[in-house]
Amino acid sequence: MASCRAGERLAEGVLEAYQRLSGTQSAMRPAYLPAIDFAFSDRETCARLDRDVHGADAFLFQSLHNPRREEPIDQHLMALLVAARTLREWGARHVTAVVPYLAYARQDKPTRFQREPTTARLVADLVRSAGIERIVVWHPHSALARGFFGDSLVALEPLGFFLEQYRDLDGRSDAVVVAPDAGAAGMVAHFSRALNVRSAIALKRRPVAGEAQISEVLGDLSGCRTAIVLDDMIASGGTLHALVRLLVERWDVAEVLVGASHNLCLDAAYERLQDLHHRYRLRELVITDSIPQTEAFRALPFVREHTLAEHLARAVNAIHYEQPLTAIFSTGPVVGARDTLQTRQTAAQ
Repeated sequence: MASCRAGERLAEGVLEAYQRLSGTQSAMRPAYLPAIDFAFSDRETCARLDRDVHGADAFLFQSLHNPRREEPIDQHLMALLVAARTLREWGARHVTAVVPYLAYARQDKPTRFQREPTTARLVADLVRSAGIERIVVWHPHSALARGFFGDSLVALEPLGFFLEQYRDLDGRSDAVVVAPDAGAAGMVAHFSRALNVRSAIALKRRPVAGEAQISEVLGDLSGCRTAIVLDDMIASGGTLHALVRLLVERWDVAEVLVGASHNLCLDAAYERLQDLHHRYRLRELVITDSIPQTEAFRALPFVREHTLAEHLARAVNAIHYEQPLTAIFSTGPVVGARDTLQTRQTAAQ
């Protein structure tokens, strides 16, 4: 395992989870190369390895959006590419990038009537050129990412995570799960069926960039006391603010629970979330550490942050030992080399 500077905390958490899940098997404790990227005095990015990686199966960790650091996303992306190329040029057999939040995924198509690039495709091209064979992400923003990255994309879906968070609502006739836009509709539909609660979808439009308007919510919300809003990310919080206000003002929902895979920790979202909590019955916000959270967001009394370390550790284990990725949803110990050998011998017989 190796990390860039911005992904050091992420890598350390996953390494700790990996060792905990592997128990006392010392052979399953990977070598760790922390913070292998650095900058020259002219701010050019470089990377350097302090040990031999020839023949290694390398897992490179990076937080592309890290609000706890000053560098922009572009610099973190460049660090990832340079670090990956360094590993490949010095003999790593495979390089897998572990990037829970996939930056630029929202730029999956040009804005309508605007001459803009498909930057998400460009990022996929750069990742391949750097020598990255696989990229592990949590809840990518767009399904188009699978087309851009092809078989190299390992997308960890959040449905099981959200079901675990809201299992107490199973079968509640006065609960509804709401998709804030069409992009979240598929996940909300699966969540609704699994927990046997009602579902609804908001109709959203953006009159100008950064501003969201909810014109209607399609679905039966009569008699609903609890609304669960699920989405992939919170950026400025404009969509969430407009939706929660509508749920409370029009349907008199008693409490609103929000689950989001990625919180970008923007100042605008901080203000809007506080307003929703104080004035519009936002009781709880569940987020993950796919993006390192600032102390300001962590201090909000209604925010619950969950780590993805174990999910990512299981993904690393499954990829390294060439096991089905369904193994990451297991609750048992991770697979070891001896287990893998026995599995293959059994299959051959």
